[in-house]
Amino acid sequence: MTHKRPFLFLLAIPVVAILALATFIFGGQALSDSGRDDEIRQALAAKLGASGEIDLKNLQEVQYGYGVCGLYLTDDSENGYASFFYDTSADRLTLDITSRRYQSHCSLSAVC
Repeated sequence: MTHKRPFLFLLAIPVVAILALATFIFGGQALSDSGRDDEIRQALAAKLGASGEIDLKNLQEVQYGYGVCGLYLTDDSENGYASFFYDTSADRLTLDITSRRYQSHCSLSAVC
């Protein structure tokens, strides 16, 4: 008389548990990144007074994930993409690339 329980307990349940945990972790991260992009778009729209679509490009996390550097483009922009720094912990947006905050987090010397 063979039992099928050992297979269930030794292989099937751990595999299902690991897949569920991976889905929870990586699915939550994907939703978090999407929400962060929307927060940045809202902050840019409020600061610029733009009502159209804002395109984000080349987003890079800095400050161990507490800041984001990147480029943005508005519908009515004539000059192309412009740079920004967004502090996610303070919800603070910096558009001036000569400012100390932008230079310390987004300049090439800060990455090296």
